[in-house]
Amino acid sequence: MITDQNRNRVVRAPQSGAAGGGSPGKGLAGTGISGSRLGHPRGGAARTGQDHVVRAMGLLILSGAFAEGALLPGEADLMARFGISRTVLREVLKTLAAKGLVVSRTRVGTRVRNQVDWNMFDPDLLSWRVELGMDLRFLNALYEIRLAVEPAAAALAALRRSDEQLARLNALIETLAQPGHSRASFAEADLALHLEIAAASGNPFMRAVGAIIEAALVASFTDTAPTDENRLAESAREHEAIVGAIAAGDSVAAAKAMTDVIETGRRRRAAALQQQLDAAQADE
Repeated sequence: MITDQNRNRVVRAPQSGAAGGGSPGKGLAGTGISGSRLGHPRGGAARTGQDHVVRAMGLLILSGAFAEGALLPGEADLMARFGISRTVLREVLKTLAAKGLVVSRTRVGTRVRNQVDWNMFDPDLLSWRVELGMDLRFLNALYEIRLAVEPAAAALAALRRSDEQLARLNALIETLAQPGHSRASFAEADLALHLEIAAASGNPFMRAVGAIIEAALVASFTDTAPTDENRLAESAREHEAIVGAIAAGDSVAAAKAMTDVIETGRRRRAAALQQQLDAAQADE
């Protein structure tokens, strides 16, 4: 269960307002990508009181405070706890049910579903999971699904991309290659590039993995890690190889370049997380 791993969670999302806003220079302008919500609560200022309760209850479920298989407190208790009406509470529970987190039964109550039933592709669930912190197992799971999908997306993009899509990919490579990035601004451009490749594949299911990619990047670019200009420049060159293969229409090379990028990222980030875990255990 997730709660068994709490003490091993080290990787966390950047806090809202952390160093590194938009990309330096021209940023993402002209790329067709409006930017992501890396490290920020989903929905931003448009969030409603109902959204906040959905998030609060979602975090309680994912953290294990509301345990798998357990009944939630009664309506009166939840209404008092969150200061909401019965109508709002029922809408909150409907939202959580749609995410696979809970199931309601007449005259029984609302029960937390087992983790195997949760919709792990749901953007909010991934955002909450990152907010709570990641362990090596969950980080590896993210990379496994990326390796299953993104190389295929790059291969299809090499065969199907339009001239306009290629122009946006090249613009994003230029953004990645600019000096002076913070880790947050680099991650924004990195995410935009991967999403554009998924869109260029012409397969709508490929684009649907965007939340998975975003979660992996949030876990990797924390606001506590120093900016390494050499490492960011190296990563930009690795991504340039993907776009170069897409431009050349070489699906095999595009898939390989994408695989290399993801595998390199997984090894580097797993090593960094293990180092943090070792340091945390040494302090105990």
